[in-house]
Amino acid sequence: MTAARSLWNGTITFGSVAIPVKLFSAITPHTLRFREVRATDGVRIEHKRIGAESGDEIAYADIEKAYDEDGEQVLLTKEEIAAAEGTHPKVVAIEHFVQADEIDPVFYDKPYLVGVRDGGDHAYRVLLAALEQSGKVGIGRFVLRSRENLVAVRPLGGALGLQTMRFDDELVEKDDLEVPTLNKKPGDREVKMAGKLVEMLQDDWTPEDHEDTYREAVMDLIERKRKGQKPRKAERRPEEGGDLADALEASLAGGRPKRRTVAERKKATKDSSSAKASSAKKAESGEAAPKKKAAPKKKPSATKAKPESSASKRTSRKAAAKKKPAAKKKTTTKKAGS
Repeated sequence: MTAARSLWNGTITFGSVAIPVKLFSAITPHTLRFREVRATDGVRIEHKRIGAESGDEIAYADIEKAYDEDGEQVLLTKEEIAAAEGTHPKVVAIEHFVQADEIDPVFYDKPYLVGVRDGGDHAYRVLLAALEQSGKVGIGRFVLRSRENLVAVRPLGGALGLQTMRFDDELVEKDDLEVPTLNKKPGDREVKMAGKLVEMLQDDWTPEDHEDTYREAVMDLIERKRKGQKPRKAERRPEEGGDLADALEASLAGGRPKRRTVAERKKATKDSSSAKASSAKKAESGEAAPKKKAAPKKKPSATKAKPESSASKRTSRKAAAKKKPAAKKKTTTKKAGS
């Protein structure tokens, strides 16, 4: 395995303690990258730096940065921007320590892993142990890629982690957004049902159970198009529900859905792909699917009735006549004095 390359070498300081460290990215983004091409023939498209007024291509070495404010442009050279980094651009200066649970996760941004350089092993382990035992996080700042970052130094997977943070003025105030005003209190019945649903869906946090389903769907789309197959049709869920109480009752009545593990999802996907590939292969080879067997015809009964003879018919009629009830005799009543 190739050793990871550090992206920043410097020092972590707190008080008079200095720890020589190196920084590594703690994440590997799996962002899908597409190339721009012309739709008619697939010719690749290149982007060039063109002067807005002159239309001439400009070399990267000739490009500087400028800041526009109130119609006035202020040009800044690379050297001037570098000077703004200060006299200690390679130092993570921890200013104070706070309890980890005091920090709202919304302030956290990108995570890094902190490695140790020669001579800093002992101090590194002491700081890590102190943070683990106290439950505290070191808050400081450092410059990375010409930008000063607010950072949190905290335990991360048995090592020191460094996480860049957002400044307070970078968070949007709720009053600046068009969010609904919450005047009416929710009903007790709905709150209780929602609480029961939350408890029913409670589970342990298992990061590996959550995958990038969008990326998987796009990769499946790419593979199917590469093989000349039709893309799958996406099943859209309804975005709006009906009555809240009805939805909560239906959710509670439905019970807790079974969550499939990563291994189960991969196996199901593999089995489905294998079955479809087998069907496609048979279709390409011209192998016909087995026909369904026709239902067997019913055999005629062995004791088939023979045509009835004339004598038999007469005997049957006589027997039927004997079974008929005798007709009732009519009685007449003579009137008195007649």
